[in-house]
Amino acid sequence: MKLFYMPGACSLAPHIVANEAGIDLDLVKVDGASKKTEQNQDFLTTNPNGYVPALVLPDGELMTEASVLVQYLADQKPESGLMPRPGDMARYRAQQWLAFVATELHKTFSPFFKPDTPEATKETNRAHLSKRIAYVDRKLEGRSYLMGDVFTAADAYLWTVLGWAKFVGFDLSPFANVQRFLGTVAARPAVQKALRAEGLA
Repeated sequence: MKLFYMPGACSLAPHIVANEAGIDLDLVKVDGASKKTEQNQDFLTTNPNGYVPALVLPDGELMTEASVLVQYLADQKPESGLMPRPGDMARYRAQQWLAFVATELHKTFSPFFKPDTPEATKETNRAHLSKRIAYVDRKLEGRSYLMGDVFTAADAYLWTVLGWAKFVGFDLSPFANVQRFLGTVAARPAVQKALRAEGLA
């Protein structure tokens, strides 16, 4: 399988999950501005939407969207426990967290990376992030990870997105449980391996 990524983007989440599951991926770096791969190929021919992650399966099938890719990769190695089994209520809880990260956090951070975003929009988004991250902080009370003591695909996605806070000047210091979570996840060997591969460590 081939994963198209940009260093530190949401494509880091499936990269981490693949490492956790012991799945080897062919990594293809994409330049966000030119939409060219490091081999100077036009990324838009792979994903016309122009964003990562994009996962090309061995049969040539294309999959996109971080919240879906982390589930797909986890399901390739169900024994990893990265996604609870189908039909288990815990699976729906994990999917609930994936949807929350995608819609309430990922999309709220995104405008900060666009140079033409008005300051008023950024302020509105900061207020929204404060409320949503406070919610996550409460849910992490007494837990190592979102689902308890077991690391799941949802944690990989949450960790990736919250990592953007330092790039946009969003202060996470009021959220002690979130900060502890970030440190715990960062120390995982699979996470460190992904960071090194993307040139981030």
